[in-house]
Amino acid sequence: MIECSSVKLSFIVVLLLSVAPWCVAAGSGDPVPNILIITADNLGYGDLPCYNSASPIKAPNLDRFAAQGARLTSFYTASPTCTVSRACLLTGRIPQRHGLDYQLPGLAGNYGVGLHHDEILIPRVLKNAPTPYETGCFGKWNIGFAKGSRPTERGFDEFLGHASGNIDYYHHIYGGKHDLFKGTEAFHADGEYSTDLFADAAIDFIQRKSGTKQPWFCYLPFNAPHFPNAKNKQLGQPNNWQAPDRAFEAYGASPNETDPKRRYDAVVTALDEAIGRVLNAVDEADVKEQTFVFFYSDNGAFRLGRKGLDVGVNDPLRQGGVTCWEGGLRVAAMARWPGKIKAGSVVSEPLWSPDLMTACAELSGAHLPDDRVLDGKNPLPVLFEQADSPHNSFFFIYRNHAAVRQGDWKIVREKPDQPWQLFNLVSDLSEKDDLADENADRVAELERGFKSWQDSF
Repeated sequence: MIECSSVKLSFIVVLLLSVAPWCVAAGSGDPVPNILIITADNLGYGDLPCYNSASPIKAPNLDRFAAQGARLTSFYTASPTCTVSRACLLTGRIPQRHGLDYQLPGLAGNYGVGLHHDEILIPRVLKNAPTPYETGCFGKWNIGFAKGSRPTERGFDEFLGHASGNIDYYHHIYGGKHDLFKGTEAFHADGEYSTDLFADAAIDFIQRKSGTKQPWFCYLPFNAPHFPNAKNKQLGQPNNWQAPDRAFEAYGASPNETDPKRRYDAVVTALDEAIGRVLNAVDEADVKEQTFVFFYSDNGAFRLGRKGLDVGVNDPLRQGGVTCWEGGLRVAAMARWPGKIKAGSVVSEPLWSPDLMTACAELSGAHLPDDRVLDGKNPLPVLFEQADSPHNSFFFIYRNHAAVRQGDWKIVREKPDQPWQLFNLVSDLSEKDDLADENADRVAELERGFKSWQDSF
């Protein structure tokens, strides 16, 4: 009987491994993978040529990224604003659970506690993996910078970046205060372009850590292409989109270009170049085949009608950041892992940012916290095997806006006292045709789900 049981057990193990190749860290014999998560800041869904063939933006490296891996067309951020979306990514939890459901305001907000210290972040989970990870964060933090809230106090071994939601790209100022740090100490690099600073720091980390026996986790949240803000400028400095001269040259333009859209395009091209350099560093370190790379924008481009600022493009989606229309929530996203993710594939199944916490645990073999509710599910079967989405519904609230997506259908409203509008996202991705009147039963069904979800907190 013992012999027979052993044979059966061996057969089951082989069967499980054959049908679940995404169980990378569960005894497959492969090296524990490195993890690189890259985020853009307010990048439009329609800004990149690989999402919108009409886009004038030059982004060859992200085009190459998409060709080498999977381009996700139904990936959602859990909140349409910077602070909240980052908290959701790093905790695997929606705002209604982690409590940071608003944009951190001003110096007091950005240098305050921010995300509650009881929340467990991805790097902390990876530190407790069977093979602990080396961890680094390079770029925009924006979830609190008081003592105990800073990256190196929340699971990251290394940090180079800024506390706030947006800095001057060259002088690294937020609200009149110097806002660039290495670890917890002020770091001065005046005149250096922030996108390049963060990429260089990530490249240095990848090069150093790829030569060790430990896997690494690199979180690279770029500040670009966030819009400029006059309060972050030096006296007399113009409040315009900032890019290095070489990015303007790509368009045959001068660094003195006055058109805001062309200046914005140069910012995205500089971001694309930086991402390309980071990906090249992974390749040149000879760890491409053992590195899971994920890229997405924290929310959609803002479309608030501000002259010279709201120039990003979310086409064909409606509206943009800080709204629960698709343009605020559905974002450009890509994943790459040679041999695991099919090159040139397109993933249309809905996934969202809290899934990345679960993905990191699956990849590393780490245990997820069992003392709290997590809202992410395992996205790896979708990315590796084109499986169905593990999600039945997505619920969103930001300020007065709310939305529910269930299958092909979505209800959305801009104020709590307004009726729900209903859209079929397969036939009407732009949310132009409100079908609520002729589908009252469906609206009522989705509304019941929304109320039940609200009542669960």
